[in-house]
Amino acid sequence: MFFIPRIICLLAAALLTCWIPFNVSAGSSPVVPSESSSGKPTTESAYAESVILFVLEGIGQGSPKAGPMPVLNRLVKEGSATWSAQTVAPPLRLPAMATLLTGLPVDKHGITWDVFEFSRGYPRPPTLFDYLDLSGGRDSAIFFMDESLYQLAKPAPYTDYQMCGPLKPECSPERLVSYIRQYFRKASSGHGYGHAVPALPHLLVVHLPDAGRAGAAHGWASKEYREALRSVDQAMGAVLGLFKEHGLLAHTTVFVTALSGTRGAIPDAVKGQPMTGSVLVPWIASGAGIKAGHVIRHPVSILDTGATVMRTLGLETHTEWDSRVVEEVFRNTGTVAAVRRRDGEH
Repeated sequence: MFFIPRIICLLAAALLTCWIPFNVSAGSSPVVPSESSSGKPTTESAYAESVILFVLEGIGQGSPKAGPMPVLNRLVKEGSATWSAQTVAPPLRLPAMATLLTGLPVDKHGITWDVFEFSRGYPRPPTLFDYLDLSGGRDSAIFFMDESLYQLAKPAPYTDYQMCGPLKPECSPERLVSYIRQYFRKASSGHGYGHAVPALPHLLVVHLPDAGRAGAAHGWASKEYREALRSVDQAMGAVLGLFKEHGLLAHTTVFVTALSGTRGAIPDAVKGQPMTGSVLVPWIASGAGIKAGHVIRHPVSILDTGATVMRTLGLETHTEWDSRVVEEVFRNTGTVAAVRRRDGEH
């Protein structure tokens, strides 16, 4: 792993010549909310202070029955969920992730290929991370598990990336969690990696594609697929545990979605051959400010994730997005502006 000071990364954004696992974060001090002895927040805000976005692959409605996924099941039970959200067609990793992050369909963001191509540069449309940055320096930390997603790792002042993938045999959900734990330790200590990483992230994105890879390579009823489901679920539990350790969990909203369903077009990790199939994926919201035990009734797409994350953090959405807020999942319903007026904010 390589860590490069921010000034170099900002130059790289203009020159398109700097591709790195991390670019440096700067901004606000860590926010550690107080909790009661029961672990619940002492006061309830209209907005969350942090968001975790888990982006899975090869997950469908039958996945929790195919392998033990108690963490995912708990998030569904305690939150709002649908198992019929739409991803892109065909559900390839890079185009689908680009849709999720830009809030635009493939024909608008223009990323139709599924491997990292340096010559194409970064996506032209702004991403969720750009909007968080422009909102006043909201920090984001992104942990991707596939080298193709370097295409989306555009340097930004308040965005940190770390990447591993099939080209690194040691890369696994457990290893990714260790990277996140290391990042949190450095961020909360103020020492950083030879420079300051002064803030715990307002938005943490965790990409966990192992179930999709196992299903494509070994079959959706295979032992390998069941083991991958277990590994992914344990990784989500470990990240939630890390937020609890830092006193953040009670004020955090958790989103879970997927780039592809259980027979999705996932590049085979062994043969590199695409599969064909379902574009229906889960879309789950749970935690601070979210209705419990709610079945989402309106149509949802993964491109709606960006606007909903911004609404969760109390930020205005942008009209140029196709992304729309999934408003029915919130206990405090209404637009950000309306909620602010009701709460007496300016």
